[in-house]
Amino acid sequence: MKPIGVFMTELTDYTYETTMRAIDTLLLYYPFLEKSTIGTSVMGKEIPVLKIGSGQTQVCYSAAIHANEWITTPVLLQFVQEYAQAVTEGKPLYGADARELYRQVTLYVIPLLNPDGVDLVTGALAEGEYYERAKQIAAAYPQIPFPDGWKANIDGIDLNLQFPAGWELAKEIKAQQGYTSPAPRDYVGEAPLTAPESRALYEFTMSHSFALILTYHTQGEVIYWKYQDLEPAHSRQIAEHFGAVSGYAVEETPYASGNAGYKDWFILQFDRPGYTIEAGYGENPLPIADFPEIYRRNTGILTGGMTEILHFKTTAP
Repeated sequence: MKPIGVFMTELTDYTYETTMRAIDTLLLYYPFLEKSTIGTSVMGKEIPVLKIGSGQTQVCYSAAIHANEWITTPVLLQFVQEYAQAVTEGKPLYGADARELYRQVTLYVIPLLNPDGVDLVTGALAEGEYYERAKQIAAAYPQIPFPDGWKANIDGIDLNLQFPAGWELAKEIKAQQGYTSPAPRDYVGEAPLTAPESRALYEFTMSHSFALILTYHTQGEVIYWKYQDLEPAHSRQIAEHFGAVSGYAVEETPYASGNAGYKDWFILQFDRPGYTIEAGYGENPLPIADFPEIYRRNTGILTGGMTEILHFKTTAP
C-alpha cells in the first residue's frame, strides 16, 4: 500500500510541499472534502485542516506536531483518501458503514502541524536564515543529531510542551534535563502557547466541540490515554479497543513527559477522551519504507475513533 502520493509519486518523505500537493489532489478527486487553515507557522506556512462528514459528533485527528515524526502525515492523508473513496463508492471503511459515519460524524484532520520543523528534518529547508538559526540552536546540543533529532518548531520550541496543563511542572522537569533555552527538542518555551503552531491548535480546538481527539506521534507502538489521574468517561474502554485492533500497548504516560501536551490539555479542559498514538517502532525519523505496516496497524484506530465515540454516545443513559 502506498500513501496518498499514489496519485503523484512513489513512497517519499512528506515535506510541506508534498503534503499540500497531496491535499490538492484529494480535493480534486473528492470535491466534498473541505479544506481550510487553522493558522500559520513561524515561517508563514499554512497549517491545513481537512473536513469530512456532516454529523453533529465532531472528532479531530492531528499529526506531525513533532518534526521528526513526519511519517504520521501520510498516515492521516491516506486515511482521508480511503474514507472519501468509501463514501463515494458506498463501500465499508474497515468494517464500518462509511456513508453512515459521514452522516453522523464530522472529522477534522490536521495532517501537518509543524511544517517548518518537518521541512528542516526532511531536507526541504537546508539553507537561509531560519536554517542557519536552527543549526546554531542545535550546536548547543551536540548529543542530538542535526537535523534528524529535531522535534521542535523552527524556533526551537517543542510544540507538544506548550499547552496549559501542568506547564510549570513540565518546565521544571525539562530544565532538570538541561533544556532551558531553545533546543531541538524538549524546550517548553517562555510561556504556554507562545509558539504560533501550538496556539493555532489550541484556538481551533477551543472553537469546536470535539468528542474525541487523536494526536499522532512516533514511535513505540503504544497508546497513552490519561492525564494524571483524570479518566474521562469511556476513555479506558476506547483505549482498550484501540489496543486490540492495533496490537499496540495501552499505557499511562511516563512522568517525565506527562504534562503540557495537547492530549493532556484536551483531557483537562474538556473531560473527554484524548489519545496520543505512538505509531511505529525504531529511531525517529522512521523511514518512509515503514509506512505500509504503520498504516495497517492504525486503520482500526482511525476508524474506531469515530465508531467507538458514536457507540458510547448512543448507549449512554
